[in-house]
Amino acid sequence: MKIIADREKLLASFQTAASVAPTRSPKPILQNVKLETTENGSTLIATDLEVGIRLDVPGIQVETTGVVLLPERQFGSILRESTDEKLAIESNDQGTLVRGDRSNFQLASEDPDEFPEVVVFEEEKYHEVPARLFKELIRRTAFATDTESSRYALGGVMLELEEDKVISVGTDGRRLAKMEGPAQSVGGHVSNNSQTIVPTRSMQLIDKALFDDDAEIRVAARANDLLVKSPRATIFSRLVEGRFPKWREVIPQWQDAQSIELAVGPFFSALRQAAIVSSEESRGIDFIFGEGSLELAGSTAEIGNTRVSMPITYSGPSIQITLDHRYVGDFLKVLDPEKSFTLGIRDSESAGYCSTSDGYGYVVMPLAKERP
Repeated sequence: MKIIADREKLLASFQTAASVAPTRSPKPILQNVKLETTENGSTLIATDLEVGIRLDVPGIQVETTGVVLLPERQFGSILRESTDEKLAIESNDQGTLVRGDRSNFQLASEDPDEFPEVVVFEEEKYHEVPARLFKELIRRTAFATDTESSRYALGGVMLELEEDKVISVGTDGRRLAKMEGPAQSVGGHVSNNSQTIVPTRSMQLIDKALFDDDAEIRVAARANDLLVKSPRATIFSRLVEGRFPKWREVIPQWQDAQSIELAVGPFFSALRQAAIVSSEESRGIDFIFGEGSLELAGSTAEIGNTRVSMPITYSGPSIQITLDHRYVGDFLKVLDPEKSFTLGIRDSESAGYCSTSDGYGYVVMPLAKERP
């Protein structure tokens, strides 16, 4: 194999693919990224056996086709540290030679035939989903999962694929995020009663591998894995084992709740101010809604206390709830600061439900108020 590569374009693609390669593994060969070059283009391939990616690389001039395994750590360092616009890469039985204008590197290389295969997308049944929507689904739900339990249901995002829409749900048992949007089933592809729980790490990889110019992607849920195909990438992921909570039962369906509209930017600013005196042990902020105003109060014995107020369009009865400021902040971070959302609240002991006009919902459980 012999190629001339645009270093920056190869670096961007290599970093995405290399994020899959494990830093430690009982199979050292997995710590490589495979590069396949054909007359039709060049593809980077990486896997840790749980998740895998095939990513087309732009900016490569192929002089001789072939296959090579590139060690993730060393080759990645070359791409990052080099200042050359172009790099010549050549592989043979002795290893891999990487040459710039004033540098050259000789790397040992393992046998590409020993590298595990990563499947290509050949499904006839799938969902077509706008790429921008799918990225937003990930961004608005993956943060709410339990990353400490990656082998169980709470360590992943559940996808429900219906005939004309897709729903994404993430929860860690203390808060729940749900986002939905339009999608089109092809060939009768639907979830039915099966649960498609995708590891959070896999969803984050999908987010990285999708680009703004990817108009539509294909999503195929199978019995034990998920396949996602974009114009440039194919991502494979095994599914998380276990049963996902009945999330619809978590979303409050009150008839007597107060609905309060809040502006994202000003509310987030007030929350950050109120959280200045918080600590790891004392994360609760009191949200006190009164006629025409919201007061946020925080207090920590060893630090101090704070009270921040802001005007709101609310004329109902006084109501108070104590929430973990981190969970509220996580929700606000994924919203446009120029937009607004609606908070549904009934009392200090019931969950708060935040919702937006574009299909996003967020449930956060209240904290028990400490008694003096």
